Order: sequence, then structure tokens, then C-alpha cells
Amino acid sequence: MSAVPLDRITIEPSSPATACVIWLHGLGDSGAGFSPIVPELRLPTNHSVRFIFPHAPEQPVTINQGYVMRSWYDIKSMDLHNRADMKGVIESEAKVKALIKEQNDKGIPTSNIVLAGFSQGGVVSMFTGLRYPEKLAGIMALSCYLPNADALPDQLSVANSDTNILQLHGANDDVVPLSAGKMANKLLNEQNYPVTWKTYPMAHSVHPTEIRDIAQWLVARLNIA
Repeated sequence: MSAVPLDRITIEPSSPATACVIWLHGLGDSGAGFSPIVPELRLPTNHSVRFIFPHAPEQPVTINQGYVMRSWYDIKSMDLHNRADMKGVIESEAKVKALIKEQNDKGIPTSNIVLAGFSQGGVVSMFTGLRYPEKLAGIMALSCYLPNADALPDQLSVANSDTNILQLHGANDDVVPLSAGKMANKLLNEQNYPVTWKTYPMAHSVHPTEIRDIAQWLVARLNIA
């Protein structure tokens, strides 16, 4: 586990936090890429949800000619079966687990924590959530895939075997093919995870209707009044 905590943007609620959303960005982005979404969610003004948008470490990325950028793991090729560097995925999993532990230490139980992520961040959030030993409030996987491509992760958590998963994808995604999201969805359904799947008329991005759906899902998962 990384000894150095991840830098992050933290958005505190107006009342003391009782729940938390840990939201991971995509390749080459930063926590600043998604932090502006919080006001767009239009959650009730008295909600008590802390939002954390961590910044991935900087590292060379193979498919981008080794250019150094923020990345949760190296992307070795466009081949879904050999895309994700699993060593890097597991290192990022450890960093996310440390973020969860931080929140536990601040009084927020794991059962009030949602793991969320877009693209590469969604891969890490889904991988971590499916393996996390304590029950999470939910897993949000936006425009992403499973790092093992056509297999669920090893060491699946019994505690999260019935945790609600929100899978959202662009019908015209030219970065993470729709088929990759559908492959993950099929595997989750085969294992009877309570997964919600929706597509939107967008490429590799976020759609206004999607933001509304995310807000409704968060209100239900975190019992926001």
C-alpha cells in the first residue's frame, strides 16, 4: 500500500459528513476534471455527503508513446484482452483502499461509501469494489470495462456480492467500445449482481441525462433525504 496519501480535491457538505463518494478520473485527467459535477447533481442542500476526487500518480503510458501523464495503471495496447497492466491496477486498488480507510477513521462506515469512476477510474473502482472485504453502499462504473476483459476479478468479495452497481456507457464511445461495457455487464449479470445498465447518445464523455440518473442513484444508495 502506498505510504503517501493521494492528493485530492475534497468537497465537504454543509452539514457534518456521514457518507462519502470516492470518484476516480480517467486517463490523463485529474480530480479537477470531475469535481465540478457536484453542484450539477443538484442534491438536496442539506445533504451530508463528502465527495473526494483523487489525482492519479503520473507515469509513462505505453499506448501514448510512453508520455508521462496521470494514470491509474499503464495501458499496454488497445486490445481489451491485454489493455490493463494488472500490477498497476492492483497498486491503484491499494491506494483506493487507503482512501476508504481514511474515511473509516473519520467516522464514515464503509457501508456509507460509494466507489465511482470514469473510464480508467471506473475500471479501478469496479475492480476494487468487487473485491473489497467490507460492504460498500454502491459501485458506479462510467464508460469503462473490466481489467480482466472477459472475466470477473479474482477473490470476489462475499460482502459485496449483492452491492448495487450502476453501469453507464456512451452508445458512440470511440475510446472504450460499448461492447467492452456490455461484456462486463454480462459477467456481472451472470453472477447475479444487482447491476443497472444504461446507455446514452454520447461518445467517451458525460451526458446531462446521465448526470440526472447518477444523482437519483446516489440519493437511493446513500439514503439522502
